[in-house]
Amino acid sequence: MAATDISGWVLGRVLARQAERYGDRDYLRPVDGPPVGFAAMDRAATRIANGLIAAGVGRGDPVLAMLPNSADFIALWCGVARAGAVFVPINTAFKGAFLEHIANVTGARAMVAAAIHVPTIAASAARLPHLKHLWVHGGDEDDVGVPAGIARHDFAELAAGSDRGVDVAVAVGDVGAILFTSGTSGPSKGPLLPHGHLHLNGHVYADVLRMSADDVLYTCLPLFHANALLLGAYGALMLGAPLVLAPRFSASGWLGDIRRHGVTVTNLLGTMMSFLMKQPPTPQDRDHGLRAVAAVPLVPALAAPFQARFGAKPVELYGTTEINCPFYMPLEAPLRPGSCGRLIADWFEVRVADPATDDPVPVGQVGELLVRPTRAGIFLQGYCGMPEATVAAFRNLWFHTGDAFKATEDGWYSFVDRMRDCIRRRGENVSSWEIEQALIQQEDVLEAAVVGVPSDIGDGEEEIMACLVPRPGHAIDPKAIWSYCDARLPRFAVPRFVRTLETLPRTATEKVRKEVLRGEGIGAAVDRVAPPPSAAQLP
Repeated sequence: MAATDISGWVLGRVLARQAERYGDRDYLRPVDGPPVGFAAMDRAATRIANGLIAAGVGRGDPVLAMLPNSADFIALWCGVARAGAVFVPINTAFKGAFLEHIANVTGARAMVAAAIHVPTIAASAARLPHLKHLWVHGGDEDDVGVPAGIARHDFAELAAGSDRGVDVAVAVGDVGAILFTSGTSGPSKGPLLPHGHLHLNGHVYADVLRMSADDVLYTCLPLFHANALLLGAYGALMLGAPLVLAPRFSASGWLGDIRRHGVTVTNLLGTMMSFLMKQPPTPQDRDHGLRAVAAVPLVPALAAPFQARFGAKPVELYGTTEINCPFYMPLEAPLRPGSCGRLIADWFEVRVADPATDDPVPVGQVGELLVRPTRAGIFLQGYCGMPEATVAAFRNLWFHTGDAFKATEDGWYSFVDRMRDCIRRRGENVSSWEIEQALIQQEDVLEAAVVGVPSDIGDGEEEIMACLVPRPGHAIDPKAIWSYCDARLPRFAVPRFVRTLETLPRTATEKVRKEVLRGEGIGAAVDRVAPPPSAAQLP
């Protein structure tokens, strides 16, 4: 068990300590605005906290936020924490039922939103019975109002609150945030995350990547997700390092940001790395100070080429909003494509289990990943307003991730697929994720989603369908896709069907809705076997 004293792992106190230590040193460096120092952020958080308290926001009360990546987003987060309230960031694409679900399941009375989102909020106001206060960030006085019953305020007034100290007791085990995760087959779930959980994300991240106050971090991911907020913003805060904050990801602009701002560490999602590798090479590809990239996930075929091209070490990890990041690839370890690393055993216990019994499966076999913490205060406390989902997830005293994993004898772990997305074909359990990672390397493919569709054989067998979005100016040729796959995949993993789409159906948090693709069936997909053979004829 870790011996670290975690009693001070409370966001408001962490910010106060860093403000005292680093003063006016840059904490945030927005690419489109002036830098903000640690002391300035501390003062802003105190003012916002006092403004919220004056409006009646109390300890444990949820505060909704719909803001773009900005210094004010971070200031609001820290201010909510200092007031002892609970920060609930909302995906800025949410509207209608998506927005209403989060507002109502949390019962939030207070919300801060950019002016551009006021019409969306107004359209749902009649179905937001709990919401009483809306602070509007930016915009003109004559933009769309909100119905009676919701008091509208100016964010500038909130940010100009009192500088007096805030006397609200907050403990490491108190819930500090609810970060909703998208549901692909039901409403989104809101993990109740204590302050210790929020802090541990950045703590492990900084430790594994050997970061210090001399590093410069960068994120272009949305702050309403855990990656940017907890690894990027919280990681930089606890290190005393600056965070370069971009409004969004740009494949063509990414390297320029890295070079211009002296970035040393950043994070990428797997699709982002693919987009970067498809950019034309330039003589400046290694002309920067970037030394490490945390990749979630790391596309196996891109690991070595990315490091060779950009000179930065890709470090794979595995985590979810609920459980933090229990696996990291050690920074000093050689590349091991296909593995998400070793267990961070100071903080987590894991089991690869039979999903029917929760008993461990033999090493090397695929099972569901179960996780639990080694100590209190660092793990989700359940799902907001969803007791049944909480009980189901925590059955047998383990949190059930729903992810298929396998382990090696020497302690390395590999993500296989989402349990529900594994495809049963020819007696093999096929990972849709592994096929997708291969397909997105094909020159014509921009995005790929692989699903199982019913087989002619029956008995639960499936065929593999690849749903592909072409790169701009390219076209999907099924014969070229099959030829490409034949050379790179086991025979049982080569898709039988190839379907071309303009876009993939996604949730509001950008996860591919595979249940939609499965539900639509084969449709206009091109069948490699035509006409469909009998069971005896199938290979």
